[in-house]
Order: sequence, then C-alpha cells, then structure tokens
Amino acid sequence: MICLKGRCSQASAQSCLECNYPSPEHQCEDCLGSELYCSTCILSAHVRHPLHQLQKTLGLHIQLGHTTGQKCLNPRRAFNNDFVVIDTHGIYKVSLDFCDCTTAESHMQQLLQISWFPSTTSDPKTTAMFCALEQYHLLSFESKVSTYKFYHMLRWMSDNTGLLPIKDRYESFLQMICKWCHLKILKCSERGHDPSGIDGTAEGECTVLCPACPHPGKNLPADWKDAPRQWLYGLFLTINANFQLKCKAVSNDNVDPSLSRGWGYFVEEEAYKCFLCSSVDTIQEKSMCSSYNAVNMANTKSNHRLAITGLGTVDCTRHNMKWPNAVGDLQKGERYINMDYYAFLLSMQLSHAIKTVSFFMLEFHLPAHIEQCQTSFSFNFKSGVGRTDGEAPEHGWANINPITSSTKEMGPGARQDTLDDYFRDSKWKKVVGLGEYGATLEQWREQVEAWEHDPAESITMASVQLELAREDQLDLQTGTYLALHDDCTPSVLISTGLELEEQQAGLGVHATDNQEGKMLQQSNTLQWRIDAWVKMQELYMPFLAALCASESSVSNNVATAPESIKLWLPSHISRTMPCDTRLQAIKWKLRYGQAHNALRSLRSNLCAQTAILKYKDQHLCGQGANTWARNTLKAVEVRIEAGCSRRVNEVIHYLIRRLRRSCKKVDS
Repeated sequence: MICLKGRCSQASAQSCLECNYPSPEHQCEDCLGSELYCSTCILSAHVRHPLHQLQKTLGLHIQLGHTTGQKCLNPRRAFNNDFVVIDTHGIYKVSLDFCDCTTAESHMQQLLQISWFPSTTSDPKTTAMFCALEQYHLLSFESKVSTYKFYHMLRWMSDNTGLLPIKDRYESFLQMICKWCHLKILKCSERGHDPSGIDGTAEGECTVLCPACPHPGKNLPADWKDAPRQWLYGLFLTINANFQLKCKAVSNDNVDPSLSRGWGYFVEEEAYKCFLCSSVDTIQEKSMCSSYNAVNMANTKSNHRLAITGLGTVDCTRHNMKWPNAVGDLQKGERYINMDYYAFLLSMQLSHAIKTVSFFMLEFHLPAHIEQCQTSFSFNFKSGVGRTDGEAPEHGWANINPITSSTKEMGPGARQDTLDDYFRDSKWKKVVGLGEYGATLEQWREQVEAWEHDPAESITMASVQLELAREDQLDLQTGTYLALHDDCTPSVLISTGLELEEQQAGLGVHATDNQEGKMLQQSNTLQWRIDAWVKMQELYMPFLAALCASESSVSNNVATAPESIKLWLPSHISRTMPCDTRLQAIKWKLRYGQAHNALRSLRSNLCAQTAILKYKDQHLCGQGANTWARNTLKAVEVRIEAGCSRRVNEVIHYLIRRLRRSCKKVDS
C-alpha cells in the first residue's frame, strides 16, 4: 500500500512509458498498473476516462456534442464553470464544455447521450452518472439505505480525510433520484413505445399483476364462467393497514406532487382527497366488536405533527401482491371511510356479471375479535377456500418497514413514488422467483397425487414389528429361515433389546420405602430379563462372550447395576468389529419406528399442554381448580421431558449417522 502511493513503486522510471519523454511525473490511481507518464500521454489516455483520479490536476476539459476526442469549433463553458459529476466512486468537479454549434442539441440531451443524468433541464451544473443512480436504486432495494447516507458515502470516497472541499449537491441528487426512478418505471412499463405516449398511461398500468390470481382473458379458460367448480376461480383479497409507515407534516401536494399520478399502486391523490373532504362530517361508526379497537381508537392515536399515520392497502390474500390503485394514506388510523374507498375502487375494476362476495377475518387476527366474529368470518367454516389463513399481506411489511426512517421525512409525492417503487420491486422479484420453484412444485404435485392414490399408513413401532414378522413368515415359506432358536428370531432379539433399553431408562430414584421396594422389584426383573436376553444374543453374536469378558476384566469383575449394563446392540458393535448386516438392517427399521413414536408422542403432549393452558386461562378460577390444572400440566410436562430425553436424542443421532453412511455409499 505504501509503494502504490507516490513514486515508490516507480522510483527507477526515467522516461514516459509511451513516448520515452524524460522525467515522467503523472500517475492515475484508477487505471490498471502504477506506471508513470508525461502530461501529454496521460491526457490523451484519459479522454475517454475523464473521471479517473490523477495525482496532479492537468486541466482536462470534457467536450460534449461531438465524437470523443474531437474539438468543437464553438464550445460553451458550463454555467458558472462550476460543473459537478456524481460517480460511483465519488463526487468530482470537472471542466466541461457544451457544444454550441448551429446543429447542437440541448445541454440536457448532450449529457444524456453520454449516460449522464442532469439535475435540471436548463443550464445544468450537476449531473449523476447512470451507473451511480442505478447503484443507489438497487442498493436501496436490498439494504434500505437512505439517499442521505449513500450521498455522504460518495463524499467520503472522494476525500476520506475531510480536508478538501467537496461541492454540496445533495438536494440536486435527491431530485435526480426521484426522476430516475420514475423514468425507469415508465420504461419498464413500455410507455416509451406506446403511440399515446406517457400522457396516455392509464391508472394502475405501471404495476406488476399477480400471475397466480385469476385474470379473465389472461390466465383463465374461455368457459370458466360455466365451470362446475367455481371456487377454483375465486379471487382472494385482503384489506389491511400498516401504522409503521407514518409521515411528518413537512410539505404538501402543491410543493411536492407525485409523479406517478395514480399510475402505480397508490390511488389517484386528487380524487381520493376530494372524497375524504366531502365526507369530513361523516361520523365514524362505532365497531360492535368489543375486542376490536383498531377502528374505535382511530381518533385517539397519537398524530402530533403527523400528516399521515399509516398506510391502507388491498392485497392478494394468498400471494402478498398489492392490487393496482388500492394503496392510500391514512390520516387518522384505520377509519372506515378510507378503507371503503379502496374497496369501492377495487369493485369498479372487477366484473359485475358473476360475483359472489364472502367476508373473512385473518386467522391470526381472529382471536382478537368477539366470539360471533370468530364463528361467522373464519376460513375454517367455509368450503372452497382450502387452507387459506389470509395472513400473507402481513409478511410483506417486514420488508418495507425498514424504509420508514426515510419516508417519514419525505414530502407526500416523493413518499408515494418511493413506496410505489418498493412495492413494484418486491412484486417483480416474487414473480421472477416463481420460476425457480417450477421443478420443485411439479415434484410436490407428483408426491401428493401418489399419496392420494395410495395413502401410506403412518409409521409406528408396531407397524415395523408387523413388517418384520411378515418377513419371517415369508422366510419360513421359502425355506430361507435362518433363526438359531425356535422362540427367538433376529427381529425378536433386536426388538426385545430395544425394550430392555427403554426399561433401563425408566428406572429412576426413590423417595420412600414403598417406592424403593417397587424399584428393587423392577430392577431384579430387569436383571433376569437381561440375563436371558444375553444368552439368546450370544447365539447370533458369538464373539460377544470374549467382548463381555474383556469388559469385566477392565471393571475388576464389579457387579453392574441392571440400568447400567451395556446391551451391545448392532449399532454399538459395528463400530469396533464386524456385525451381521441383517441384524443392522433390523435395528435400523426398529429405530426408525421408535423415532416416529417419540415424535408422535411429543406432538400429542405439546398439543395437550396448549389446550390445557387455554382452558385454564379462559374457564378456571379459584385455588382448587388451578391446583388441579397445575398438577395436570406437570404430568404432561413430565411426558414432554421424557419425549426429549437422552434416549430420543440417541435415536435421532443414530438415524442421522445411518443417513450419512447411506449418502456416502451413494456418492461412491
């Protein structure tokens, strides 16, 4: 790093690299390499790179209106000779000449032809490169960076010491960003090629429609109106509000009008506010739902120095896509008059030929309402809605809320255009992302259809044991039965070993003499069962005798408690010595069933715990009833802890190890 500064890396250079002129002194910090050039060569090399940072100022002039490198016979200096360019690497003051020939185009056109965006249409003295505007545009979508922070980042990139004066063009940069984003929207909406021009843009035309929602004439069959299952073509829409997207009273529509004029997701502002003004004397109807305060508390919300208290929207219920011309500002909470206007505009966009309207409440919001609302407006009691919960619009607020710190300080027009842009970007990414899941969705569809054709039975320990018994029966019929004992097949041996393992884990501590007696009886019974099982085990695993003898010698023949005896199941033996692969396969199947049993028990007990807690909160009062509830919860918690015990963890880890081994075999 030190060598790149000054002439350290080129101290031995005696002449210009291009023309061999003696004593070269000029070096470019942005070009590839650190070679030194004379003033003539370095100026010639930077005709097409005028914003590269040279270590010495050489009076380079930028000429517009002609081919690069060609001189103009009638140049005109930029206004006040104070021209500033905002680049991706910094903010620079340059010497710029416009072409003032007879056939010359306007100053604005000359700048646009070299991909420089002027701040004004007449006598511009500030411009931003297209790449700088595009960089901010994309960065704001991904990181929610404010214009202020981005601009000052460029200032510090120009001079990180803070000692050199940098022209302040922040206000100009704000205006250029607004115009750039608006023009990009019109370009992406194909308005530049429309014969009617930009003025012919209809309301809501610069939006991204939800491709999964039904649109007659676009993604519906021609005879959809006569189809027997009309619910397949139902449109699900949600009226929602967000009170994070506030805006201070810092400007008005006359000073800061919106550039889109209702072309995007926001309603047309003039008609919207005229409607609100005409209904200013309308008394807010009090909600009959005692648990719903969003409407009743609308006029009591803190709105000091706020022009806008939130945002009302109409979204696609299932896919979280804003509907065109269905977003508007809320002046005093979620009032009926605001939300009804969005619903009215929406109804005007839909066909009135065949329309059946049903009203629902979002599943997560439902418990906040009274019981009558919960039964009348639940998705669970209506056919043809699938498993819709209606909460998809809530998911999108997490992406848009971080820009509140920027939009709350904007004027009304800039705020609307900014939010419009963010909504459009989010929806476009969602539409493009649908293509990534095409193969996955097709695979899921095939799996669901296969299951519907032949529903698989749930896997349990009992079903696995039944399957193994049928395999033994088949071996008897085909003459391949290899059992070494009439009463103990390999599957019975491993199954009994797992049962003994469970009993070992079930032996606990005692507190009274009665409990101690019962524990000793259980321990003695377990010891007898283990001794009998070990004798059978040695028939199928004869090498265990030597292994057990080695273990006993290590422990100095000290008696081991039944719950501490190592059972030497196939998974333990296979780590140190070869084991019959059939025994390992049987152990794998039984462990698989054991894991399903454990998960099923855990789910059941968690559901029971939730139900008991809800019942206790809603219906129980008094010491006796609450004591009963606590005892019941304690018993359930014991079963939950047992479901999360060490044995269950061992089962899961065992399954993971087997899966890893299977994957390695497949890879090899």
